Amino acid sequence: MALEFQKNSMFVPMELESGDVQENFDDDGRKKRTGTLLTASAHIITAVIGSGVLSLAWAIAQLGWVAGPAILFAFSFIAYFTSTVLADCYRSPGPDSGKRNYTYMDVVRSHLGGVKVTLCGLAQYANLVGVTIGYTITASISMVAVQRSNCFHKNGHEASCSIESYPYMIIFAVIQIILSQIPNFHKLSWLSILAAVMSFAYTSIGLGLSIAKVAGVGHHVKTSLTGVVVGVDVSESEKVWKSFQAIGDIAFAYAYSTVLIEIQDTLRSSPPESKVMKRALLAGVSTTTLFYILCGTIGYAAFGNKAPGNFLTDFGFYEPFWLIDFANVCIAIHLIGAYQVFCQPLYWFVEARCSQRWPDSKFINSEHAVQVPCCGATYRVNLFRLVWRTTYVVVTTVIAMIFPFFNDFLGLIGAASFYPLTVYFPIEMHIAQRKIPKYSFKWVWLKILSWTCLIVSLVAAAGSIKGLATDVKHYKPVSTQQ
Repeated sequence: MALEFQKNSMFVPMELESGDVQENFDDDGRKKRTGTLLTASAHIITAVIGSGVLSLAWAIAQLGWVAGPAILFAFSFIAYFTSTVLADCYRSPGPDSGKRNYTYMDVVRSHLGGVKVTLCGLAQYANLVGVTIGYTITASISMVAVQRSNCFHKNGHEASCSIESYPYMIIFAVIQIILSQIPNFHKLSWLSILAAVMSFAYTSIGLGLSIAKVAGVGHHVKTSLTGVVVGVDVSESEKVWKSFQAIGDIAFAYAYSTVLIEIQDTLRSSPPESKVMKRALLAGVSTTTLFYILCGTIGYAAFGNKAPGNFLTDFGFYEPFWLIDFANVCIAIHLIGAYQVFCQPLYWFVEARCSQRWPDSKFINSEHAVQVPCCGATYRVNLFRLVWRTTYVVVTTVIAMIFPFFNDFLGLIGAASFYPLTVYFPIEMHIAQRKIPKYSFKWVWLKILSWTCLIVSLVAAAGSIKGLATDVKHYKPVSTQQ
Protein backbone atom coordinates (compact mmCIF):
# COMPACT_ATOMS: atom_id res chain seq x y z
CA MET A 1 0.00 0.00 0.00
CA ALA A 2 1.22 3.51 -0.81
CA LEU A 3 -0.19 6.82 0.33
CA GLU A 4 -0.85 9.35 -2.39
CA PHE A 5 -2.14 12.88 -1.91
CA GLN A 6 -5.56 13.37 -3.46
CA LYS A 7 -5.99 16.95 -4.60
CA ASN A 8 -8.11 19.06 -2.31
CA SER A 9 -8.65 16.09 -0.06
CA MET A 10 -6.41 14.36 2.44
CA PHE A 11 -4.24 11.30 1.99
CA VAL A 12 -6.00 8.31 0.56
CA PRO A 13 -4.65 4.79 0.17
CA MET A 14 -3.98 3.58 -3.36
CA GLU A 15 -3.06 0.11 -4.55
CA LEU A 16 -0.50 1.24 -7.10
CA GLU A 17 0.28 -2.34 -8.10
CA SER A 18 -3.29 -3.49 -8.56
CA GLY A 19 -4.75 -4.19 -11.97
CA ASP A 20 -7.58 -1.69 -11.60
CA VAL A 21 -5.29 1.36 -11.39
CA GLN A 22 -5.89 2.20 -15.02
CA GLU A 23 -9.63 1.98 -14.51
CA ASN A 24 -9.92 3.96 -11.28
CA PHE A 25 -6.94 6.32 -11.42
CA ASP A 26 -5.40 8.74 -13.90
CA ASP A 27 -1.85 8.63 -15.26
CA ASP A 28 -0.52 10.49 -12.20
CA GLY A 29 -1.92 7.97 -9.72
CA ARG A 30 -4.70 10.25 -8.53
CA LYS A 31 -8.36 9.35 -8.49
CA LYS A 32 -9.84 9.49 -11.98
CA ARG A 33 -11.03 12.97 -12.91
CA THR A 34 -14.60 13.29 -14.17
CA GLY A 35 -14.87 16.94 -15.27
CA THR A 36 -16.45 17.74 -18.63
CA LEU A 37 -16.90 20.70 -20.97
CA LEU A 38 -20.15 21.54 -19.16
CA THR A 39 -18.69 21.54 -15.65
CA ALA A 40 -15.58 23.48 -16.72
CA SER A 41 -17.73 26.08 -18.50
CA ALA A 42 -19.90 26.41 -15.38
CA HIS A 43 -16.81 26.89 -13.17
CA ILE A 44 -15.48 29.57 -15.56
CA ILE A 45 -18.77 31.45 -15.83
CA THR A 46 -19.13 31.32 -12.05
CA ALA A 47 -15.61 32.73 -11.66
CA VAL A 48 -15.97 35.42 -14.35
CA ILE A 49 -19.48 36.79 -13.92
CA GLY A 50 -19.86 38.51 -10.59
CA SER A 51 -22.29 41.07 -9.32
CA GLY A 52 -19.84 43.60 -10.77
CA VAL A 53 -21.51 43.03 -14.14
CA LEU A 54 -24.29 45.28 -12.85
CA SER A 55 -21.77 48.12 -12.28
CA LEU A 56 -20.65 48.16 -15.92
CA ALA A 57 -23.31 50.75 -16.76
CA TRP A 58 -21.43 53.09 -14.39
CA ALA A 59 -18.12 52.18 -16.08
CA ILE A 60 -19.54 52.92 -19.54
CA ALA A 61 -20.92 56.20 -18.21
CA GLN A 62 -17.43 57.30 -17.20
CA LEU A 63 -15.86 56.32 -20.53
CA GLY A 64 -18.65 56.97 -23.04
CA TRP A 65 -20.11 55.13 -26.03
CA VAL A 66 -16.79 54.85 -27.87
CA ALA A 67 -14.13 53.97 -25.30
CA GLY A 68 -16.38 51.91 -23.00
CA PRO A 69 -17.39 49.09 -25.36
CA ALA A 70 -13.98 49.19 -27.07
CA ILE A 71 -12.18 48.57 -23.76
CA LEU A 72 -14.65 45.79 -22.89
CA PHE A 73 -13.91 43.98 -26.16
CA ALA A 74 -10.16 44.57 -25.82
CA PHE A 75 -9.97 42.99 -22.37
CA SER A 76 -12.21 40.16 -23.47
CA PHE A 77 -9.79 39.30 -26.27
CA ILE A 78 -6.70 39.68 -24.06
CA ALA A 79 -8.15 37.52 -21.28
CA TYR A 80 -9.26 34.81 -23.71
CA PHE A 81 -5.90 34.73 -25.52
CA THR A 82 -3.79 34.56 -22.36
CA SER A 83 -6.13 31.94 -20.86
CA THR A 84 -5.73 29.67 -23.90
CA VAL A 85 -1.93 29.82 -23.70
CA LEU A 86 -2.21 29.11 -19.97
CA ALA A 87 -4.33 26.03 -20.78
CA ASP A 88 -1.46 24.73 -22.92
CA CYS A 89 0.85 24.99 -19.91
CA TYR A 90 -1.18 22.62 -17.69
CA ARG A 91 1.08 19.79 -18.80
CA SER A 92 4.81 20.17 -19.28
CA PRO A 93 6.73 20.12 -21.49
CA GLY A 94 3.88 19.76 -24.04
CA PRO A 95 0.19 20.71 -23.94
CA ASP A 96 -1.16 17.19 -24.61
CA SER A 97 1.36 14.98 -22.80
CA GLY A 98 3.85 15.18 -19.99
CA LYS A 99 3.68 15.91 -16.26
CA ARG A 100 0.51 17.45 -14.86
CA ASN A 101 0.71 20.72 -12.92
CA TYR A 102 -2.00 20.97 -10.28
CA THR A 103 -1.82 24.66 -9.37
CA TYR A 104 -0.85 27.96 -10.97
CA MET A 105 2.37 27.94 -8.92
CA ASP A 106 3.20 24.44 -10.19
CA VAL A 107 2.78 25.65 -13.77
CA VAL A 108 5.11 28.62 -13.20
CA ARG A 109 7.61 26.34 -11.43
CA SER A 110 7.67 23.90 -14.36
CA HIS A 111 8.08 26.51 -17.11
CA LEU A 112 9.90 29.45 -15.49
CA GLY A 113 11.18 28.50 -12.03
CA GLY A 114 13.24 30.67 -9.68
CA VAL A 115 11.94 33.68 -7.79
CA LYS A 116 9.01 33.96 -10.21
CA VAL A 117 7.34 31.04 -8.41
CA THR A 118 7.31 32.99 -5.14
CA LEU A 119 6.04 36.15 -6.84
CA CYS A 120 3.28 34.14 -8.50
CA GLY A 121 2.20 32.64 -5.17
CA LEU A 122 2.08 36.02 -3.46
CA ALA A 123 -0.01 37.55 -6.25
CA GLN A 124 -2.35 34.58 -6.59
CA TYR A 125 -3.16 33.88 -2.96
CA ALA A 126 -3.38 37.55 -1.94
CA ASN A 127 -5.90 37.97 -4.74
CA LEU A 128 -7.90 34.92 -3.64
CA VAL A 129 -8.08 36.18 -0.04
CA GLY A 130 -9.17 39.61 -1.25
CA VAL A 131 -11.85 38.19 -3.51
CA THR A 132 -13.40 36.09 -0.74
CA ILE A 133 -13.51 39.09 1.62
CA GLY A 134 -15.05 41.20 -1.13
CA TYR A 135 -17.66 38.52 -1.85
CA THR A 136 -18.63 38.45 1.82
CA ILE A 137 -19.30 42.19 1.73
CA THR A 138 -21.10 42.09 -1.62
CA ALA A 139 -23.34 39.16 -0.65
CA SER A 140 -24.39 40.92 2.54
CA ILE A 141 -25.18 44.09 0.55
CA SER A 142 -27.43 42.07 -1.75
CA MET A 143 -29.23 40.45 1.18
CA VAL A 144 -29.67 43.85 2.85
CA ALA A 145 -31.04 45.18 -0.47
CA VAL A 146 -33.90 42.67 -0.26
CA GLN A 147 -35.05 44.12 3.07
CA ARG A 148 -34.54 47.68 1.88
CA SER A 149 -36.56 46.98 -1.29
CA ASN A 150 -39.50 45.78 0.82
CA CYS A 151 -39.11 48.81 3.10
CA PHE A 152 -39.14 51.25 0.17
CA HIS A 153 -42.20 49.54 -1.29
CA LYS A 154 -44.04 49.83 2.01
CA ASN A 155 -42.88 53.26 3.22
CA GLY A 156 -42.04 55.11 0.01
CA HIS A 157 -38.82 55.74 -1.90
CA GLU A 158 -37.75 58.60 0.41
CA ALA A 159 -37.73 56.45 3.56
CA SER A 160 -34.32 55.97 5.25
CA CYS A 161 -34.63 52.15 5.49
CA SER A 162 -31.29 51.65 7.30
CA ILE A 163 -30.58 47.93 7.75
CA GLU A 164 -27.70 46.32 9.64
CA SER A 165 -25.48 44.18 7.42
CA TYR A 166 -23.68 42.22 10.17
CA PRO A 167 -26.36 39.51 10.58
CA TYR A 168 -26.22 38.80 6.86
CA MET A 169 -22.44 38.53 6.88
CA ILE A 170 -22.76 35.98 9.68
CA ILE A 171 -25.41 34.01 7.75
CA PHE A 172 -23.15 34.02 4.67
CA ALA A 173 -20.21 32.84 6.81
CA VAL A 174 -22.19 29.94 8.31
CA ILE A 175 -23.15 28.77 4.82
CA GLN A 176 -19.51 28.98 3.69
CA ILE A 177 -18.28 27.04 6.71
CA ILE A 178 -20.62 24.18 5.78
CA LEU A 179 -19.78 24.25 2.06
CA SER A 180 -16.06 24.53 2.79
CA GLN A 181 -16.10 21.01 4.20
CA ILE A 182 -16.67 19.73 0.65
CA PRO A 183 -13.13 18.49 0.02
CA ASN A 184 -12.45 19.56 -3.56
CA PHE A 185 -13.49 21.04 -6.91
CA HIS A 186 -14.65 17.62 -8.14
CA LYS A 187 -17.48 17.68 -5.61
CA LEU A 188 -18.48 21.29 -6.36
CA SER A 189 -19.73 20.95 -9.94
CA TRP A 190 -23.39 21.13 -8.87
CA LEU A 191 -22.72 24.34 -6.92
CA SER A 192 -20.97 26.00 -9.86
CA ILE A 193 -23.81 25.06 -12.22
CA LEU A 194 -26.34 26.50 -9.76
CA ALA A 195 -24.25 29.66 -9.37
CA ALA A 196 -23.94 30.05 -13.15
CA VAL A 197 -27.73 29.78 -13.51
CA MET A 198 -28.14 32.44 -10.80
CA SER A 199 -25.70 34.76 -12.58
CA PHE A 200 -27.70 34.43 -15.80
CA ALA A 201 -30.89 35.11 -13.83
CA TYR A 202 -29.88 38.36 -12.15
CA THR A 203 -28.02 39.75 -15.19
CA SER A 204 -31.08 38.98 -17.32
CA ILE A 205 -33.32 40.73 -14.80
CA GLY A 206 -31.06 43.78 -14.73
CA LEU A 207 -30.92 43.76 -18.53
CA GLY A 208 -34.71 43.39 -18.83
CA LEU A 209 -35.39 46.23 -16.40
CA SER A 210 -32.96 48.45 -18.29
CA ILE A 211 -34.67 47.68 -21.61
CA ALA A 212 -38.06 48.45 -20.04
CA LYS A 213 -36.74 51.77 -18.73
CA VAL A 214 -35.32 52.72 -22.14
CA ALA A 215 -38.60 51.80 -23.86
CA GLY A 216 -40.71 53.66 -21.28
CA VAL A 217 -42.82 56.64 -22.29
CA GLY A 218 -41.04 59.95 -21.82
CA HIS A 219 -37.66 58.37 -21.12
CA HIS A 220 -34.83 60.82 -21.68
CA VAL A 221 -31.36 60.76 -20.19
CA LYS A 222 -28.11 62.43 -21.17
CA THR A 223 -25.40 60.26 -22.74
CA SER A 224 -22.36 61.15 -24.82
CA LEU A 225 -19.56 59.67 -26.89
CA THR A 226 -17.05 60.53 -24.16
CA GLY A 227 -19.16 59.81 -21.06
CA VAL A 228 -19.74 62.10 -18.11
CA VAL A 229 -19.22 65.77 -18.96
CA VAL A 230 -16.53 67.85 -17.22
CA GLY A 231 -18.03 70.89 -15.54
CA VAL A 232 -21.55 69.44 -15.64
CA ASP A 233 -21.43 65.95 -14.12
CA VAL A 234 -17.91 65.91 -12.64
CA SER A 235 -14.84 68.09 -12.19
CA GLU A 236 -11.80 67.65 -14.41
CA SER A 237 -9.87 65.68 -11.80
CA GLU A 238 -12.90 63.49 -11.01
CA LYS A 239 -13.24 62.68 -14.71
CA VAL A 240 -9.65 61.42 -14.79
CA TRP A 241 -9.80 59.36 -11.59
CA LYS A 242 -13.21 57.87 -12.33
CA SER A 243 -12.08 56.94 -15.84
CA PHE A 244 -9.10 55.13 -14.29
CA GLN A 245 -11.44 53.32 -11.89
CA ALA A 246 -13.76 52.39 -14.77
CA ILE A 247 -10.87 50.90 -16.75
CA GLY A 248 -9.89 48.96 -13.64
CA ASP A 249 -13.45 47.68 -13.14
CA ILE A 250 -13.53 46.37 -16.70
CA ALA A 251 -10.05 44.89 -16.58
CA PHE A 252 -10.62 43.05 -13.31
CA ALA A 253 -13.96 41.74 -14.51
CA TYR A 254 -11.78 39.42 -16.62
CA ALA A 255 -9.13 38.68 -13.98
CA TYR A 256 -10.11 35.04 -13.40
CA SER A 257 -6.83 33.30 -14.27
CA THR A 258 -6.11 32.54 -10.60
CA VAL A 259 -8.41 29.50 -10.66
CA LEU A 260 -8.09 28.26 -14.26
CA ILE A 261 -5.42 25.63 -13.63
CA GLU A 262 -7.42 24.19 -10.72
CA ILE A 263 -10.50 24.08 -12.96
CA GLN A 264 -8.54 22.38 -15.74
CA ASP A 265 -7.28 19.81 -13.24
CA THR A 266 -10.85 18.57 -12.78
CA LEU A 267 -11.16 17.50 -16.45
CA ARG A 268 -11.00 13.90 -17.56
CA SER A 269 -7.86 13.09 -19.53
CA SER A 270 -9.60 12.12 -22.78
CA PRO A 271 -9.99 14.15 -24.93
CA PRO A 272 -6.85 16.16 -23.99
CA GLU A 273 -7.50 18.61 -21.17
CA SER A 274 -6.10 21.60 -23.06
CA LYS A 275 -8.51 21.16 -25.96
CA VAL A 276 -11.57 20.81 -23.71
CA MET A 277 -10.40 23.76 -21.61
CA LYS A 278 -10.06 25.99 -24.66
CA ARG A 279 -13.60 25.14 -25.72
CA ALA A 280 -14.82 25.86 -22.19
CA LEU A 281 -12.95 29.17 -22.22
CA LEU A 282 -14.51 30.13 -25.56
CA ALA A 283 -17.98 29.32 -24.24
CA GLY A 284 -17.41 31.03 -20.90
CA VAL A 285 -15.67 34.20 -22.10
CA SER A 286 -17.96 34.76 -25.11
CA THR A 287 -21.06 34.28 -22.95
CA THR A 288 -19.85 36.64 -20.25
CA THR A 289 -18.70 39.25 -22.76
CA LEU A 290 -22.14 39.24 -24.38
CA PHE A 291 -23.74 39.87 -21.00
CA TYR A 292 -21.15 42.51 -20.13
CA ILE A 293 -21.75 44.45 -23.36
CA LEU A 294 -25.54 44.24 -23.08
CA CYS A 295 -25.69 45.20 -19.39
CA GLY A 296 -23.13 47.97 -19.80
CA THR A 297 -24.52 49.64 -22.91
CA ILE A 298 -28.24 49.20 -22.27
CA GLY A 299 -27.72 50.16 -18.62
CA TYR A 300 -25.99 53.35 -19.78
CA ALA A 301 -28.83 54.02 -22.21
CA ALA A 302 -31.30 53.59 -19.32
CA PHE A 303 -29.55 55.78 -16.72
CA GLY A 304 -27.24 57.99 -18.77
CA ASN A 305 -24.40 59.85 -17.08
CA LYS A 306 -26.14 59.41 -13.70
CA ALA A 307 -25.82 55.60 -13.81
CA PRO A 308 -25.53 54.14 -10.26
CA GLY A 309 -22.63 51.94 -9.20
CA ASN A 310 -24.95 48.92 -9.12
CA PHE A 311 -28.51 49.41 -10.32
CA LEU A 312 -29.92 46.52 -8.28
CA THR A 313 -28.31 47.11 -4.88
CA ASP A 314 -28.03 50.91 -5.29
CA PHE A 315 -31.69 51.10 -6.33
CA GLY A 316 -31.56 52.32 -9.86
CA PHE A 317 -34.90 50.48 -9.88
CA TYR A 318 -37.53 50.33 -7.11
CA GLU A 319 -40.33 48.43 -8.85
CA PRO A 320 -41.44 45.75 -9.28
CA PHE A 321 -40.03 45.24 -5.81
CA TRP A 322 -40.54 41.46 -5.85
CA LEU A 323 -38.39 41.15 -8.99
CA ILE A 324 -35.66 43.29 -7.41
CA ASP A 325 -35.83 40.98 -4.37
CA PHE A 326 -35.49 37.89 -6.54
CA ALA A 327 -32.53 39.35 -8.43
CA ASN A 328 -30.68 40.17 -5.22
CA VAL A 329 -31.33 36.68 -3.86
CA CYS A 330 -29.82 35.34 -7.10
CA ILE A 331 -26.75 37.53 -6.55
CA ALA A 332 -26.31 36.16 -3.04
CA ILE A 333 -26.66 32.54 -4.20
CA HIS A 334 -24.20 33.14 -7.03
CA LEU A 335 -21.65 34.62 -4.64
CA ILE A 336 -22.03 31.60 -2.34
CA GLY A 337 -20.83 29.41 -5.22
CA ALA A 338 -18.21 31.89 -6.46
CA TYR A 339 -16.71 32.11 -2.96
CA GLN A 340 -16.03 28.37 -3.05
CA VAL A 341 -14.55 28.49 -6.57
CA PHE A 342 -12.01 31.06 -5.39
CA CYS A 343 -11.21 29.70 -1.93
CA GLN A 344 -10.75 26.02 -2.85
CA PRO A 345 -7.27 26.58 -4.42
CA LEU A 346 -6.18 28.37 -1.25
CA TYR A 347 -7.56 25.58 0.92
CA TRP A 348 -5.67 22.98 -1.06
CA PHE A 349 -2.42 24.96 -1.01
CA VAL A 350 -2.36 25.18 2.79
CA GLU A 351 -3.47 21.57 3.27
CA ALA A 352 -0.88 20.25 0.81
CA ARG A 353 1.96 22.20 2.44
CA CYS A 354 0.96 21.08 5.94
CA SER A 355 0.69 17.45 4.83
CA GLN A 356 4.17 17.61 3.31
CA ARG A 357 5.59 19.38 6.36
CA TRP A 358 4.06 17.00 8.93
CA PRO A 359 3.43 13.69 7.09
CA ASP A 360 3.09 11.68 10.33
CA SER A 361 0.53 13.96 11.98
CA LYS A 362 -2.77 12.17 12.50
CA PHE A 363 -4.51 15.50 13.10
CA ILE A 364 -3.55 16.68 9.61
CA ASN A 365 -3.72 13.46 7.61
CA SER A 366 -6.26 11.14 9.24
CA GLU A 367 -9.90 10.98 8.26
CA HIS A 368 -12.78 9.80 10.43
CA ALA A 369 -15.98 8.26 9.09
CA VAL A 370 -19.14 10.00 10.29
CA GLN A 371 -22.64 8.72 9.58
CA VAL A 372 -24.88 11.43 8.13
CA PRO A 373 -28.30 11.28 9.84
CA CYS A 374 -31.44 10.47 7.82
CA CYS A 375 -29.75 9.65 4.51
CA GLY A 376 -27.50 6.85 5.80
CA ALA A 377 -24.46 8.16 3.93
CA THR A 378 -20.95 8.25 5.36
CA TYR A 379 -18.90 11.47 5.34
CA ARG A 380 -15.17 11.37 5.97
CA VAL A 381 -14.13 14.21 8.31
CA ASN A 382 -10.57 15.45 8.56
CA LEU A 383 -10.04 17.49 11.72
CA PHE A 384 -7.37 19.75 10.25
CA ARG A 385 -9.55 20.54 7.25
CA LEU A 386 -12.47 21.30 9.57
CA VAL A 387 -10.46 23.64 11.82
CA TRP A 388 -8.44 25.37 9.08
CA ARG A 389 -11.31 26.06 6.69
CA THR A 390 -13.64 27.18 9.47
CA THR A 391 -10.96 29.52 10.81
CA TYR A 392 -10.39 30.99 7.36
CA VAL A 393 -14.07 31.78 6.83
CA VAL A 394 -14.36 33.33 10.31
CA VAL A 395 -11.27 35.52 9.85
CA THR A 396 -12.30 36.79 6.40
CA THR A 397 -15.78 37.55 7.72
CA VAL A 398 -14.39 39.54 10.67
CA ILE A 399 -12.19 41.56 8.30
CA ALA A 400 -15.23 42.25 6.10
CA MET A 401 -17.12 43.48 9.18
CA ILE A 402 -14.32 45.75 10.38
CA PHE A 403 -13.54 47.24 6.95
CA PRO A 404 -16.80 47.51 5.01
CA PHE A 405 -15.07 49.44 2.22
CA PHE A 406 -12.73 46.51 1.59
CA ASN A 407 -14.00 46.32 -1.99
CA ASP A 408 -11.69 49.25 -2.70
CA PHE A 409 -8.81 47.25 -1.22
CA LEU A 410 -9.93 44.46 -3.51
CA GLY A 411 -9.54 46.80 -6.48
CA LEU A 412 -5.97 47.49 -5.38
CA ILE A 413 -5.25 43.78 -4.91
CA GLY A 414 -6.77 43.16 -8.33
CA ALA A 415 -4.55 45.84 -9.82
CA ALA A 416 -1.53 44.13 -8.31
CA SER A 417 -2.55 40.65 -9.50
CA PHE A 418 -4.20 41.30 -12.89
CA TYR A 419 -0.98 41.98 -14.77
CA PRO A 420 1.18 39.13 -13.38
CA LEU A 421 -1.49 36.41 -13.31
CA THR A 422 -3.63 37.21 -16.34
CA VAL A 423 -0.95 38.57 -18.68
CA TYR A 424 2.70 38.37 -17.63
CA PHE A 425 3.09 34.75 -16.50
CA PRO A 426 0.95 33.19 -19.29
CA ILE A 427 2.87 35.12 -21.95
CA GLU A 428 6.29 34.31 -20.45
CA MET A 429 5.41 30.62 -20.11
CA HIS A 430 4.11 30.55 -23.69
CA ILE A 431 7.40 32.04 -24.93
CA ALA A 432 9.40 29.49 -22.90
CA GLN A 433 7.24 26.49 -23.88
CA ARG A 434 7.21 27.29 -27.60
CA LYS A 435 10.84 28.49 -27.55
CA ILE A 436 9.92 31.69 -29.40
CA PRO A 437 13.13 33.42 -30.60
CA LYS A 438 14.02 36.69 -28.92
CA TYR A 439 13.22 39.78 -31.02
CA SER A 440 11.20 37.76 -33.51
CA PHE A 441 7.92 39.32 -34.69
CA LYS A 442 5.81 37.14 -32.35
CA TRP A 443 8.12 37.81 -29.40
CA VAL A 444 7.92 41.58 -29.98
CA TRP A 445 4.11 41.79 -30.16
CA LEU A 446 3.74 39.56 -27.11
CA LYS A 447 6.04 41.89 -25.19
CA ILE A 448 4.11 44.95 -26.41
CA LEU A 449 0.87 43.36 -25.19
CA SER A 450 2.47 42.59 -21.82
CA TRP A 451 3.82 46.12 -21.29
CA THR A 452 0.55 47.72 -22.37
CA CYS A 453 -1.36 45.70 -19.79
CA LEU A 454 1.21 46.67 -17.15
CA ILE A 455 0.47 50.34 -17.82
CA VAL A 456 -3.28 49.68 -17.55
CA SER A 457 -2.76 47.90 -14.21
CA LEU A 458 -0.76 50.83 -12.86
CA VAL A 459 -3.46 53.25 -13.99
CA ALA A 460 -6.15 51.13 -12.33
CA ALA A 461 -4.07 50.89 -9.15
CA ALA A 462 -3.81 54.68 -9.07
CA GLY A 463 -7.60 54.96 -9.33
CA SER A 464 -8.07 52.41 -6.54
CA ILE A 465 -5.63 54.24 -4.25
CA LYS A 466 -7.49 57.49 -4.85
CA GLY A 467 -10.78 55.74 -3.96
CA LEU A 468 -9.21 54.30 -0.81
CA ALA A 469 -7.95 57.71 0.27
CA THR A 470 -11.47 59.11 -0.08
CA ASP A 471 -13.01 56.19 1.85
CA VAL A 472 -10.52 56.43 4.72
CA LYS A 473 -11.18 60.17 5.03
CA HIS A 474 -14.89 59.52 5.64
CA TYR A 475 -14.48 56.20 7.46
CA LYS A 476 -16.38 55.54 10.70
CA PRO A 477 -15.14 52.38 12.48
CA VAL A 478 -17.54 49.46 12.73
CA SER A 479 -20.05 50.88 10.28
CA THR A 480 -22.90 48.38 10.24
CA GLN A 481 -25.71 49.95 8.31
CA GLN A 482 -26.58 50.19 4.63
